[in-house]
Amino acid sequence: MTDVRDEVANATATETRAEPRGDFIWYELITSDIAGAKSFYDAVVGWNIADKSDFPNDYRMIGRSDGKFAGGAMQITDDMAQHGAKPTWLGYILVADADQSVAAIEQAGGKTYMPAFDIPDVGRVAMVADPQGAAFYVMKPLPPQGDPNAKSDVFSPDAEQRVGWNELSTSDPAAARRFYGDQFGWGSEEFMDMGEMGQYRFLDHDGTRIGALCGVMPGQQPKWRFYFRVPSIAKAKETAEAKGGKIAMGPHQVPTGDWIIIGTDPQGAEFALVGRQ
Repeated sequence: MTDVRDEVANATATETRAEPRGDFIWYELITSDIAGAKSFYDAVVGWNIADKSDFPNDYRMIGRSDGKFAGGAMQITDDMAQHGAKPTWLGYILVADADQSVAAIEQAGGKTYMPAFDIPDVGRVAMVADPQGAAFYVMKPLPPQGDPNAKSDVFSPDAEQRVGWNELSTSDPAAARRFYGDQFGWGSEEFMDMGEMGQYRFLDHDGTRIGALCGVMPGQQPKWRFYFRVPSIAKAKETAEAKGGKIAMGPHQVPTGDWIIIGTDPQGAEFALVGRQ
């Protein structure tokens, strides 16, 4: 995440819990073609990614139909590409202290990709990875001026144009359960037996089911996957393919009655969608 100011602060506000941690408060697309990503996601999800940006790295806000934000999108620079950056989606997890969180993550076997740094008027951020290699950000945000108790709404189990499910694919589910439970207070007691695929462990935080973790698919690396809610999976699949996306799985119905698809956008970032058929 780069120098995004008041807009991001309004979407990633602090909470009032004594030890705020564990909420997904922002999502970010890193892409090789920001204009191409806008064309794809605006059509498929219904967003309005900004046409232009006043921020470094062409960082653009992802607008929702309700006038608020779903996250941000950032162009991969030549320097980032030389350091191995590829199109991907990343999530930001709320912490009470970014530096302490980074130290705890490293002590637990995780890795720091970007040490904690300040974004003026927004907060303090670091990019890290869990011990199995799945990358994410930790963030201690600053509250928006005049609204100290505001709370991010980029995640919602049922609202369209937002992330409705956070799914971790990991090479060591048991270790991942311990890590995220220790670092962010997530519970993972309930599960669904997937047979040869192992257990699909549900992730709960502060009374809300935020997603799940499972074993990594053959040939893939540990990573986070985010499901954006759309009104119609059939229509979204048709649009995604027409706009140059590739569908790798689905439509597939899940126990909630929703349907899901997983694919890659034209730039190569994996995306996932959830919604009614």
